[in-house]
Amino acid sequence: MIKIAPSILSADFARLAESVKKVEGAGAPYLHIDVMDGHFVPNITIGPPVIAALRRYTDMVFDVHLMVAAPERYLADFIAAGANILTVHTEACVHLHRTLAAIREQGIRAGVALNPGTPPQAVEYVLDLVDLVLVMTVNPGLGGQRFIPEMLKKIAYLRGILNSKGIKAEIEVDGGINPETAPAVIEAGADVLVAGSAVFLSENPAEGLKRLLEPREIAGGDFNNQPPTSDD
Repeated sequence: MIKIAPSILSADFARLAESVKKVEGAGAPYLHIDVMDGHFVPNITIGPPVIAALRRYTDMVFDVHLMVAAPERYLADFIAAGANILTVHTEACVHLHRTLAAIREQGIRAGVALNPGTPPQAVEYVLDLVDLVLVMTVNPGLGGQRFIPEMLKKIAYLRGILNSKGIKAEIEVDGGINPETAPAVIEAGADVLVAGSAVFLSENPAEGLKRLLEPREIAGGDFNNQPPTSDD
């Protein structure tokens, strides 16, 4: 079953709890929370206090994506704030195996993320430690980017490796997901789609979720004519 994880970056930050409750009511199981530090990626977003505040208002799975340098320094803070899934970047971890093991030892799900320029082989030796593999289909930390179609091969490669090893980890895809790109991503092997404006900015979030999952003709992997997206 394909899951949609609305990205909090597209929510109304002046009414954050209300916005989150709205997408929860629409049926979204995950809330994707992008944490940026201004070092690993250019922008700065939110930290544990905001996550802890939101935790009081929703039972959604908090899918926390740490786009930060040396994420091992902050694991305990985000877990205490209410993260259910904590995803770290391959490129940001000196000791990736140790960091993923530390997340799991705290009793929550561990995820590993790959930037567009990072080959999927970079995570093959830690797949037995993860519950989620996040494939970035735009470069993280900057809005207004188009979906990178070459990432479909990376998704398919990872799906093949996970299946061959019998590993039940989910493949999540983040960046430029909309009703036009979603079918190709799903066909390549994704389980979770991160979408921001397609859900949070929809007048009817339930309809926005539905449109992402509707079967439609796949655009042959040619998304060059797609408009830029506000999602990271």
